[in-house]
Amino acid sequence: MKIYNSLTRRKEEFVPLEEGKVKMYACGITVSGEAHIGHAFQAIVYDIFRKYLQKLGYEVTYARNYTDVDDKIIARSKETGIPADEYAKMMIEKIDAVMRRADVDDPTLWLKATENIGNIIGFIEGLIAGGHAYPAANGDVYFDVDTFPAYGQLSGRDKEDALDGVRVENDEQKRRPYDFALWKAAKAGEICWDSPWGKGRPGWHIECSAMNRAAFGDQIDIHGGGRDLIFPHHENEIAQSEALTGKRFAKYWMHNGLIKVNGQKMSKSLGNSLLLSDLLDKYSPEALKFALLSANYRNDVNITDELFPQAEAHVARFYDLIARAEAQFPAETGREEAIDKKFNEAMSDDFNTALALSDLFGYFKEVSRLLAENDPKARRITNQVRATYALLGLFKRDPAQYFAQYAKKEEIPAEVAAVAEERRAARAGKDWAKSDELREKLREMGYAVKDSKDGYTLTKI
Repeated sequence: MKIYNSLTRRKEEFVPLEEGKVKMYACGITVSGEAHIGHAFQAIVYDIFRKYLQKLGYEVTYARNYTDVDDKIIARSKETGIPADEYAKMMIEKIDAVMRRADVDDPTLWLKATENIGNIIGFIEGLIAGGHAYPAANGDVYFDVDTFPAYGQLSGRDKEDALDGVRVENDEQKRRPYDFALWKAAKAGEICWDSPWGKGRPGWHIECSAMNRAAFGDQIDIHGGGRDLIFPHHENEIAQSEALTGKRFAKYWMHNGLIKVNGQKMSKSLGNSLLLSDLLDKYSPEALKFALLSANYRNDVNITDELFPQAEAHVARFYDLIARAEAQFPAETGREEAIDKKFNEAMSDDFNTALALSDLFGYFKEVSRLLAENDPKARRITNQVRATYALLGLFKRDPAQYFAQYAKKEEIPAEVAAVAEERRAARAGKDWAKSDELREKLREMGYAVKDSKDGYTLTKI
């Protein structure tokens, strides 16, 4: 099992800190708004990573967090008139519900910043005692970056370069512009907690370090998140965690790519954010996963107008062949285990879902051929595909339920289907004259046939 480690910038053999057990953490959502497709991509990716590690026999403890207090949440609280804690709770309930619609399982542990204030304060006190942090006169507390010489190891930025593009707040309170806030003094009317430095709330970066340490101890195996979190968030997590403990914080750092919409970065300012709930009103969870996982998880995903409709069409085609195999060979329970082996080989190479999904086209092309030949191997292949690819969230439904809910399945008369299959067999045998004869017969029956690498489609004319 190999994983690309963002820290070392290479694929490494996965060897957990404790044999047979994996401690895995992924940064979750700041609950200032509803979940969009970028949130879903990250949640889907790490949910699948967890499940595959479990398939390999590891005991996985997987934690995700909700940032349920920050500047954006406070701003939304002021806009809506809903207290910040109530607003955050409301948004978490909405996000949980839509993630379950997307067939994303809950982690082993849900961690929330507001439920870890004591852990966060204790962590900051330890940094101050060790000379790595300092309180400012206004009640803020800052991490002293100069006390951590390895700063920049994840992002590759030095301290001065690290300022580029980063907003500098309360500069007059800091010793140096690149120091970052661990604790923020409360402003009038803001949600706050008592601390040794006065009323305030946590800075963003300290939350994940403190919650990780409370849940797992000083070290974890895998820390994940989107590539946009490498700097400053994950860089700062490393600095404060390793400064406190003197130990390597995370053995493997994993980062998924970002979402683009028609080639542009997805953002509220551009007005191109795609809410997960809106997409699930149009497409099946399987279509979303098929589309998102068809590229390497470390690559950006460009969402075009055709991406999800094409993915739905593929899923529908595959479900149709599954339904036909199950109807044609109802008693066949065997499986083709080579499919599972090939899937594992792909996933063990840095979770290569793109390769695993590309294999499906060959499997279902074979199923189409075997159905025409009345070979029960067709059902054995679909049995194995359903068992294996359920890990990616695919083909878990009854085909009839899928078509009733997500796709219109055109009912082809049995006599038309029989001619189409006879023609397919003729093409497989390179009997082109017979193939042309049967194409014309189909046209006389009112159907046009279009051949493709995956088989054929029939359209009423």
